[in-house]
Amino acid sequence: MTDPRRTIACTAAAFGGLGVIAGAFGAHALKATLAADRIALWQTAVDYQIWHALALLGLAALAPGLAARPARLAGALFATGIVLFSGSLYLLALGAPRLLGLVTPFGGLVLIGGWLVLGWAGQRRSAPP
Repeated sequence: MTDPRRTIACTAAAFGGLGVIAGAFGAHALKATLAADRIALWQTAVDYQIWHALALLGLAALAPGLAARPARLAGALFATGIVLFSGSLYLLALGAPRLLGLVTPFGGLVLIGGWLVLGWAGQRRSAPP
């Protein structure tokens, strides 16, 4: 089985890098074309993506001291939450139908679930090496 630290760290790096690209794109390419309220949506998406990429990076660092199954679950929840929450906000900022906004709170709940599972994983520490 693949080391969860490697998978989580690679996922963190991908979301972190894409978050920087999205932030730069919003600041330079979209700022002149989108209304202020849509730029605010875009920035919120970037903020949550970057913060949760950092959470994934922290999870990768903590993973050796955590129970493997909850650590992997927390990572999966953070990654899924980023896609649902930030992804829906990016699309809304670009003009997607407002109905897509129904996805955003579910993404937020998944992110919250990631934090809760991370806390649970901390309580279920793995055996020392």
